[in-house]
Amino acid sequence: MQRYLLRNKNKIALISGVLIVTGFIGKWFTGNLVFFKGALIVASLFGVAPIAIQAYQALKVKVVSIDVLVTIAVVGAFFIRNYEEAAIVTFLFLFGAFLEQRTLDKTRSAIKELTEMAPESALKQREDGEFEEVEVDEVEVGDVLLVKTGAKIPVDGRVLSGEGSVNEASITGESIPVAKEKGSKVYAGTILDNGTIQIVADRVGEDTTFGRIIELVEEAQDSKSEAERFIDRFSKYYTPAVLGISLLVWILSRHLELAITILVLGCPGALVIGVPVSNVAGIGNGAKNGVLLKGSEVISDFSRVDTMVFDKTGTLTVGSPAVAETAYYADDIEEVLGYLASVERESDHPLAKAVLEEIGETKFSTVEETEVIKGGGIVARVNGHRLAVGNVALMEREKVELNEKARADVARFEQSGNSLVLTAVDGELKVLMGVRDQIRPGVKEDLQKLKKLGVKNLVMLSGDNQGTVDVVSRELGLTEAHGNMLPEDKAAYIKQLIEEEGQIVAFVGDGVNDSPSLAFANIGIAMGGGTDVAIETSDVVLMNSDFSRLPHALGLTKATARNMKQNIFIAVGVVLVLLAGLLFSDWVNMSIGMLVHEGSILAVILNGMRLLGYKLR
Repeated sequence: MQRYLLRNKNKIALISGVLIVTGFIGKWFTGNLVFFKGALIVASLFGVAPIAIQAYQALKVKVVSIDVLVTIAVVGAFFIRNYEEAAIVTFLFLFGAFLEQRTLDKTRSAIKELTEMAPESALKQREDGEFEEVEVDEVEVGDVLLVKTGAKIPVDGRVLSGEGSVNEASITGESIPVAKEKGSKVYAGTILDNGTIQIVADRVGEDTTFGRIIELVEEAQDSKSEAERFIDRFSKYYTPAVLGISLLVWILSRHLELAITILVLGCPGALVIGVPVSNVAGIGNGAKNGVLLKGSEVISDFSRVDTMVFDKTGTLTVGSPAVAETAYYADDIEEVLGYLASVERESDHPLAKAVLEEIGETKFSTVEETEVIKGGGIVARVNGHRLAVGNVALMEREKVELNEKARADVARFEQSGNSLVLTAVDGELKVLMGVRDQIRPGVKEDLQKLKKLGVKNLVMLSGDNQGTVDVVSRELGLTEAHGNMLPEDKAAYIKQLIEEEGQIVAFVGDGVNDSPSLAFANIGIAMGGGTDVAIETSDVVLMNSDFSRLPHALGLTKATARNMKQNIFIAVGVVLVLLAGLLFSDWVNMSIGMLVHEGSILAVILNGMRLLGYKLR
């Protein structure tokens, strides 16, 4: 019977509301007070039943809940024959609970949407080469799967054959489709907009990126911040205190209706629910926009960050070197570039790859007598010509003369933080290229946004030489930049900022070597394209390594923290106003108190829900 009543609370609220309206209509049109009182009594008994059951269950575990206060208030109202108040209070309480549940369900819409995006089936290749549809749980690492246009990709994997465009919004928050071809990585839960591809499964089930996102968001939404834990402790003692005050008022004044009204006015519902709903909505917004916030505590700490420390390579920069500047000293440059490409394609050095990408399509020649000069470069013979490709030291070794213009170019390239690749043919300098890691597009603007959001110090730590680090720092307008730093040096520096200088520090990185720094910082922020270790160690994950999500993440946590304070103010303010109205005026009664109380709960929920649509201005 108890389960049936609790399961049908909404229907009971509807019946109670209909009886109350019917009773008032009968009174106004017929003046029949017996029918009026009868309807209100039945409405009260219907309405109080599920509330009393919840109160009993709470008392069984030694908790004085809001249901206990309302049940006592309704019983008291019956005792003084105030059936009108009893019926309206029970209806408003049940109707308020219905509205709370509806709106709370909406605040959890992000995790609900994510769960619904999870793929349920896959086309798996059998031993005979044909594909059959199976449950996604039956797919194992190494299986070959077929994905058709419009289908969800069921696992994390690599494209074996075919081409197509994939909508990765569920992972990155970015709606623009990403082109995929042989060798490209694909992720579970993303959608193949067009094309047909075959993939091999690398990660399945909960181990996929999508599975981990759902798990992290669920854990985050279930976690509690210090503010929530304080409010839980507060309400644990506050609710019995309200009951005690009400009892004391009745003993001293013998005014039962006043004591009952205090019970209703003192319900801490809005206070208890205000902070959690803000946190859940904030975390939900982050999940939809490619930002994973790992819990309510993270929101509180992140919103107060005053110093951000960045790793350079792969965070502020793209992480792969490219030719940034070139200078030519010959007329037959196309021929020389062909010779250079012929030599570089035989090297696996990162600079060689950058040079080849810069040259593009060209005519290759046979390379002979290749000699690798340690710490210098390569000397080889191409089409009967002696080619030297490397740094200034190699040019000096090969007795290649650098004229005044070439020396000025070398100095200028070095000052810009480039690694130099010089090419000489038969003892004459022909080409100078400056190679450096490129700054991520839009990073400078994103850093300015962080400053506007209140971050006072922007610091870069890198293992690169100080000259290169200084060039990047000047270009980005950073507060400080330190080079030649090992992982332990970075961690020690962050520890110093926190313990000695009292700063609230966030560290942004993407590699295994960043894990100690991510752990030491007040807030560790991992680029989602980085290593699993970095992602697990961090407090915040920027999916798809999208740096532009960082200002949104900081702005969102600040908005969420403000929203929590607003909800606390609303909850406490309403109680104080109602109590003042009760003590110093005659406009507050039990029904009005319950109506305003439920209204305050709805107000804090709706205020929290605003965060679902938050966008950085």
